[in-house]
Amino acid sequence: MKRRMIALALVLLLACTGYAESGQDSGPVYVENEWNFVEGSLDISGGIPEDAGGMLAAIREAGVLRVGTEPCFPPQEFIDPALSGQAQYVGSDVELARRVAERMGVALEIIPMEFTHVLDAVADGECDLVISALSYIPDRAAKVTMSKGYHFSEGGVGSGLLIRAADAGTITGLESLKGLNIAAQSGSLQEALAAQNISEYREFRRPDAMQSVYDAVSSGLADAAIVDVESTRSYVENNPEKGLALVEGVHFSLEPQFDGDRVAAKKGELQLMYFVNGVIDEILEKGEYRKWYDAYEEYAKRIDAE
Repeated sequence: MKRRMIALALVLLLACTGYAESGQDSGPVYVENEWNFVEGSLDISGGIPEDAGGMLAAIREAGVLRVGTEPCFPPQEFIDPALSGQAQYVGSDVELARRVAERMGVALEIIPMEFTHVLDAVADGECDLVISALSYIPDRAAKVTMSKGYHFSEGGVGSGLLIRAADAGTITGLESLKGLNIAAQSGSLQEALAAQNISEYREFRRPDAMQSVYDAVSSGLADAAIVDVESTRSYVENNPEKGLALVEGVHFSLEPQFDGDRVAAKKGELQLMYFVNGVIDEILEKGEYRKWYDAYEEYAKRIDAE
């Protein structure tokens, strides 16, 4: 009995380290962590491995990587109206998609869609990956396979409160929202944060697009919105005519697993996500994503100024 217990413990230990033994080396075991996202990585230096299976093998066979995104969220994904076709889709997330395709050795196809549809699209096979400033939410991770984080908010302040600048004297925090209309993008982390942290309000609006959230506050349909601070600060600065402002000092604290934007794939496509994580490791080590983000922030400003 004691020998059986020792043997069982050894098998469990090997499985937890990513390998199992069954008389011979059975290769890596691809796993999600306790929060249902993937932390492990593949060596991507040789492209898609010869023993690839599932969606990763299908992508190699097709010769194209299909990436779904909502191209309405500068600087991460947006449209340059001066361009057409696939070239019109630009942003730091598009650069990440391009790098993943390059490391796979395949072409890239960007598939535009509403944010509320991206998870259904990847689950139903309409696209291979979703790269669309997607945050970790437990319910979301239960439905799709999610990568490690590739973009983190500066200073750790991810989400905050957007209001009209004229209301800065009256809306100073969450306690000021009693009896007012609030908004957040449908299906976003900010929607979940609003539901968890704001209990007293008149109406909760959930537009499908981020631009609609901004417009709701600017037009008075909503008095405040829970938003991503970094991208919203850029929008406020680039569109002063909208009369919007972020409430200083108001932000939502998150546990570490909630921080960072992530890539999504169909549930169970763990080897594919290990490959994506290998690309994420590469760009984070070189600091490339932050450089892309800053460059496309300036790019978006030039478009707004034209």
